[in-house]
Amino acid sequence: MGGCRSSLVAAALLAATAAPADEAPRNWFDDPFFAVSAFVADCPLPAGPFVDEAGRRVQAHRRAEKGTTCWLAGACERPNAYAYDREIAGALQAALRERPPLAGSSLWVTVQGRVVYIEGCATAPSEVDALQALARSLPQVEQVIAIVRTDPAAPPPYRVRPAR
Repeated sequence: MGGCRSSLVAAALLAATAAPADEAPRNWFDDPFFAVSAFVADCPLPAGPFVDEAGRRVQAHRRAEKGTTCWLAGACERPNAYAYDREIAGALQAALRERPPLAGSSLWVTVQGRVVYIEGCATAPSEVDALQALARSLPQVEQVIAIVRTDPAAPPPYRVRPAR
């Protein structure tokens, strides 16, 4: 009887902690994510920093390791690499206001751990190159990664946010 009761309690606890299968992805860590341009009408919205609960658990370990390793290695003045992200995002948004729009593209930016991710669609790769150069020029940016579709017939090369 005790074993049966233990099994029932364990099953109830597991059911209570399991995330619903249709749980909407969230920006669990409040990473900066914003649109840079919106000129390509059929460009799929990137998933950006939005993940489900399982994705959050996977990211939590990586973020803890990367966040403190930067400081321990002397590569960051702040105790966490992610402490720079809002500042980087604000500087990039300010710099973009000072230049002409990126016509011919629909691009989004995510900033995570001093890395700027550019995702979306562009008809002119030169615009993506210009945005990458602008992001690289900002203080505290460690790396810039562009994952952009330039062929409108091709599937997006990035994770897409599921439709709700």
